[in-house]
Amino acid sequence: MRAEDGILLRSGQKVGLLGGSFDPPHAGHLHLSKEALKRFGLDRVLWLVSPGNPLKPDAPAAFERRLQAARDLVDHPQIVVSDFENRIGTRYTARTIAEIQAHWPGVRFVWLMGADNLAQFHRWQDWKQIMKRVPVGVLARPDARLAARSSVAARIFRGNRLPGRASKLLGKSEPPCWCFINIPMKPHSSTAIRQTGNWKR
Repeated sequence: MRAEDGILLRSGQKVGLLGGSFDPPHAGHLHLSKEALKRFGLDRVLWLVSPGNPLKPDAPAAFERRLQAARDLVDHPQIVVSDFENRIGTRYTARTIAEIQAHWPGVRFVWLMGADNLAQFHRWQDWKQIMKRVPVGVLARPDARLAARSSVAARIFRGNRLPGRASKLLGKSEPPCWCFINIPMKPHSSTAIRQTGNWKR
């Protein structure tokens, strides 16, 4: 048991990790997190607001602004916003996960992502290591289901896929293990919000 940022996690808990720049955070992030709590049987979801995304050419808005916007948006007691990556100084998911597992031993972490991220997951640094460290929960997002299911990661780890009907077993499964589920989808995206001019970097 260890408290950090007011976050108290206990050994044996199943905790989803949703990483990203959250530039800006929006209702789609919240919807995905709430569905993950239900569909994967999680005890908590942590939003890991990243200092920056190595795969994106443009720098995001100031970290503190994105962090505060995420905290202002979250309206669910089981969803917690964390500045862990910024404090530890990690930029790559594989290292972040390793640090989190060392920080909270005994907690069963699950990496969460939208289907659009699975489609290009093989571009992430040490992505196979991520698959071997934690179970991965993939939630369908608009226009990305087909690309996700035929992605490099899906093909290489096809023998480790947990059927959607068994999604609540994901948090107790040993990696590599991943599960793809369809959820009622929301059209929100950070890119679209920035294009409207309602969020300026």
